[in-house]
Amino acid sequence: MASNDPLLQPYQLKHLTLKNRIMTTSHEPAYPENGMPKDRYRAYHVERAKAGIAMTMTAGSAAVSKDSPPVFNNILAYKDEVVGWMKKLTDECHDHGCAVMIQLTHLGRRTHWNKGDWLPALTTSHQREPAHRAFPKKMEDWDIARIIRDYADAAERMAAAGLDGVELECYGHLMDQFMSPLTNELDAPYGGSLENRARFAMEVTAAIRERTGDKFLIGVRYTADETAKGGITEDEGVAIGKMLRDSGNVDFLNIIRGQIHTDPAMTDVIPVQGMKSAPHLDFAGRIRAEVGMPTFHAARIPDVATARHAVASGKLDMVGMTRAHMADPHVVRKIIEGREDDIRPCVGATYCLDRIYQAGDALCMHNAATGRELTMPHDIAPAETRKKVVIVGAGPAGLEAARVAAERGHAVTVFEAASQPGGQVRLTAQSPRRKEMIGIIDWRMAQCAARNVEFRFDTWAEADDVTALNPDVVIVATGGLPHTEVLETGNDLVVSSWDLISGDVKPGSNVLVYDDAGDHAGLQAAEVAAKTGAKVEIMTPDRSFAPDVMAMNLVPYMRTMQDKDVTFTVTYRLTSVAKDGNLLKAVIGSDYMPLAKERHYDQIVINHGTLPLDELYFELKSLSSNLGEVDYEALIAGSPQKVSGGPAEGFQLFRIGDAVAARNTHAAIYDALRLVKDI
Repeated sequence: MASNDPLLQPYQLKHLTLKNRIMTTSHEPAYPENGMPKDRYRAYHVERAKAGIAMTMTAGSAAVSKDSPPVFNNILAYKDEVVGWMKKLTDECHDHGCAVMIQLTHLGRRTHWNKGDWLPALTTSHQREPAHRAFPKKMEDWDIARIIRDYADAAERMAAAGLDGVELECYGHLMDQFMSPLTNELDAPYGGSLENRARFAMEVTAAIRERTGDKFLIGVRYTADETAKGGITEDEGVAIGKMLRDSGNVDFLNIIRGQIHTDPAMTDVIPVQGMKSAPHLDFAGRIRAEVGMPTFHAARIPDVATARHAVASGKLDMVGMTRAHMADPHVVRKIIEGREDDIRPCVGATYCLDRIYQAGDALCMHNAATGRELTMPHDIAPAETRKKVVIVGAGPAGLEAARVAAERGHAVTVFEAASQPGGQVRLTAQSPRRKEMIGIIDWRMAQCAARNVEFRFDTWAEADDVTALNPDVVIVATGGLPHTEVLETGNDLVVSSWDLISGDVKPGSNVLVYDDAGDHAGLQAAEVAAKTGAKVEIMTPDRSFAPDVMAMNLVPYMRTMQDKDVTFTVTYRLTSVAKDGNLLKAVIGSDYMPLAKERHYDQIVINHGTLPLDELYFELKSLSSNLGEVDYEALIAGSPQKVSGGPAEGFQLFRIGDAVAARNTHAAIYDALRLVKDI
């Protein structure tokens, strides 16, 4: 029976029939190996294809030229060997009825000369991009001709690999650097008027069309409004769309609003949690209405309801749900099966993007299987033997362990000392801006409820409580508590970042936040204090503050605090605290030289991670069959744990998450998944 769901309607894009209206837009998860989309990369895209997505757009900017070196492990589309790898990916996605395209680009100034082959970065001026900092060469005529050929060569490789088409990146990268009056300082015929600034894009699309023919789709993802003084305006964005349409060489448009040359600008283009959902959707709808071309768009469309509205209202033809599919690659399958409530929510943490900009690989904050499809399951297989599993702690690690164990078919009991689940995630969600994080907990609680997991809240589990259940497996996920014993003297005079975030301690009027962990808790505590009007100093012994918060997540903190009485101090170490009348005297040193400065505050907040709550684990250790030991080789290989050495009648004992050591939410969830999937 045909569905009347707007998202499940087919869409005809020229000669290509897309089976529904949901796609993932181009993004680079940084999974290539030596610039090639090998097995890990292919498995990531195929997982979404199997689940019913209509089109997967590979690559966040596959490089067409050697002087466009990757800044985070992009696909190298200028190499002939890419054809074979892209063909394997495309063929497998096609087997599942999923169209495949790739985004091609030249980064221009959005890279650095000390990458790749150490060729100079280049663009349409000598202006440096703030984010990547390279001073570029101003392009010559032979550069332009060469790069146009490179685009055509790369597109021809993709056609040879069997892809359905290519999308050209025209926002923030070289093509947009031509298009924007803010960056284009060339003379005619490539600089000056809008027609001249658009000439490079027109010549690239014409060269690709000539090389690949009419049966190969060409799209442009372009900035239709830079939202900046002197930049591309909305009206110019419409005019650019019409130029691309009238060229006859472009088959679809993908709409971007804003700039990406700085972290704050990029965060407005790709909003994080606490920011408005789908902020540019209406604008994309305007472009579609006035230009009249097939229109795609993605910018924080995290849920099915918003995506459905985007299509039903006629604003978009294809809706991009890219981060949503990192959280749950089976979105389309669950819509088709009427299981929308089962969709793992994207909570907007943007751990995925922040990691790649910090030279890592894209990982979802709360789906540890994403990007690990070769080793981690998205669908949990049932166990051959049903076991009794006892879990202590209902934070993210404990709840993931409970969910996976229950999906395996085990009988699961969870002890939790608090009255509600969530652990540190519930603490994090105290911040209104980060309240979406509670979705990590709510989704797991719903999954556990559907599988009859037994919860015992307000219960501080003792060893006897655990052993009374005669378990086969015990998993200690008790987390940790703030570590504030870090000073030479005066540890009794400080409070923890958790104290301020939770509201257990009110902020002072002159507050030092000493952040030796560099994670969210330090900045959250500072934000709490700053909002009360307090004078706040954030101090770290590191050379930069809050490195684990990373670029895009840092933006909302700065926007909250920079207009308040907040200062940031790096490379200084708090060594001791003492009372001095009604104030606290802080002695401040340095790792760089002998130093002892004195300053006064009325409150000192320490953020130094957590220490494990591991007493129960050590009480149970001698009773366990494995004495708590983990076979790391088996864990990494995805094999069951078979360590022995304890009493034969004992249970297997494991601890996960911050009950082992202070890490983050993703690490806690990954601990649970890769252990419990084989129990």
